Amino acid sequence: MSATSYRRIVIGDIHGHYEGLMTLLEAIAPTLDDQVYFLGDLIDRGPHSAQVVNFVKDSCYQCLLGNHEQMLLNIFTNGQVTTSMVKAWLYSGGQATLGSYQQPTIPHDHLEWFKGLPTYLDLGDILLAHAGVDPSIPLAEQTAEQLCWVRDKFHSMQKPYLPDKLIIVGHTITFTLPGVSPGKLAQGEGWLDIDTGAYHPRSGWLTGVDITNQLVYQVNVHDHRLRTLLLKEAVTTVNPAKVEVGRCNKQRV
Repeated sequence: MSATSYRRIVIGDIHGHYEGLMTLLEAIAPTLDDQVYFLGDLIDRGPHSAQVVNFVKDSCYQCLLGNHEQMLLNIFTNGQVTTSMVKAWLYSGGQATLGSYQQPTIPHDHLEWFKGLPTYLDLGDILLAHAGVDPSIPLAEQTAEQLCWVRDKFHSMQKPYLPDKLIIVGHTITFTLPGVSPGKLAQGEGWLDIDTGAYHPRSGWLTGVDITNQLVYQVNVHDHRLRTLLLKEAVTTVNPAKVEVGRCNKQRV
């Protein structure tokens, strides 16, 4: 165990799976001193997005903006909404989110909370971002477009983007990366991906990582299995040369 008096815990994409989140947090059992971080994509696809947002919003935990929260903001706060934008969000799970709110819009306080979410958090030796970074752009110039949406350019990096920091991300389901099986975390040159596809029928695993003690907690939202693994046993290393930039992604946004 670490000599520190608190743990740093990072939780991957939840996508509306409130019951799975509650089971995961019960297993992790964070104390008031522990630091808990959510990587974004609290909403869409799963049945209880509103409940997830209410819980995280009212907690003392920090949360990043995910691409699904950004899509929602584009629909409900952008004065130039197009039919294609609405269709893209609904196709990507927005219909389930609206159903969880039981009304045809999103509460104003939730929209304001989404607006205030950061696109990355620098924890010193760790950088948290929802999707990753564009390796060709300095960190100070990265926008939500890169930090919430990037995929292959990030996962195919031949060397760490930040030599003194590990970048922990979600967004890209790990089993869509070469050589990674469902439920496994993925690591590459200076990054760790913990989105194990809670919503996806091929996986169902929701992941939380105790960085301090190098432990991985997982709950399967389909069959309610719960497991705890050593981080080194839960990770598959991805060969960046096998990540094909511009490939057809094996998942929806």
